Amino acid sequence: MNKAEWSSGKRGKSLTETAYAVLRERIITGELAPGMEVSEPELAEQLSVSKTPVREALARLCVEGFMEAYPRRGYRVTPVTIKDMNDLFAIRGMLEGTAAALAAKNLSDGELDALDRLADVRYEIGEKVSIKTFVDSNQEFHSAIAQGSRNPRLYALVMSHLEECARLFYMGAHVRDINPETNDDHHRIVAVLRQRDSEKAREAIIEHNENTRQGILGALVATGQGGLTL
Repeated sequence: MNKAEWSSGKRGKSLTETAYAVLRERIITGELAPGMEVSEPELAEQLSVSKTPVREALARLCVEGFMEAYPRRGYRVTPVTIKDMNDLFAIRGMLEGTAAALAAKNLSDGELDALDRLADVRYEIGEKVSIKTFVDSNQEFHSAIAQGSRNPRLYALVMSHLEECARLFYMGAHVRDINPETNDDHHRIVAVLRQRDSEKAREAIIEHNENTRQGILGALVATGQGGLTL
């Protein structure tokens, strides 16, 4: 977020809300890396606000599990553990599998065409803008399928897990090229959805989520990057 966007944000939101949004985005995109230590004074100086809104924003991030507080030491960005990743993808597979099974019966041809276009989005490793576009498009792809379930409660649950996964996607995209597998899997999912076969759609998206989990985990372990811990 540049200074103009920051100033505009401060006018439209409370300072706490704006500080929270900026810090949360920095954590998800990896600008504040897992395990990184920060302090209220340095963040307040970076954001050009007092320590109070930063403290309140950090407290909220601690509740959400993105930050950890250490008395008299400051804060640390919560590391990502292998168990965290496995647990998250296990739940996500169940939720998205159900959503895809329902979406196979409900998505319109126009919505399926839109999914095919989203499946074509690619990124360049090391380019922050293209990585963000890719991650956003990936989330939009999965969100559209969940919305296609026509079940608002299920959609809300899927979205909450997609947001948690966003940090993992950024971590993975920075260390390996996930374009081919993502594009291929996404197009395969759309093809199955077009067949209106609920069980095949469930299986396709569960398989895709498992491919994503294994790919991210393998890359982060092999490179020793991303702050991944046991």
